[in-house]
Amino acid sequence: MSGYLGGYATLGLLLLVGAAVFLAAFTANRLLGPRRSADRTTAGDSKYETYECGLDPVGGDWAQAQIRYYVYAYLYTLFAVESVFLFPWAVVFDTPGYGGAVIVEMAIFVAVLFLGILYAWRKNILRWT
Repeated sequence: MSGYLGGYATLGLLLLVGAAVFLAAFTANRLLGPRRSADRTTAGDSKYETYECGLDPVGGDWAQAQIRYYVYAYLYTLFAVESVFLFPWAVVFDTPGYGGAVIVEMAIFVAVLFLGILYAWRKNILRWT
């Protein structure tokens, strides 16, 4: 389709096809899905019970995760993303005319990274217990 409204017509057609696929999937689910109720099955277990690798679940369905796992993930992500900035710096450092200023900027950047790791080390965040 060409012209001013051609892009809108293509978008409208795409939205209609998406809605048709959505409705077809839900209709097929309604027609082909099982019709059993949520009553107890013959084995005595509810059909909505948590499934764990074919074994009976042990304990409750709520487990508390310790905060240190999130701190490790956050620190890893922080330092991994910041270390990615070292590669463009190496490319810029190679071009002529960027000598002293680029080294000073990278020294400040690495110092901030070092302060972050030093802070985490001093607060015993990096100790695995």
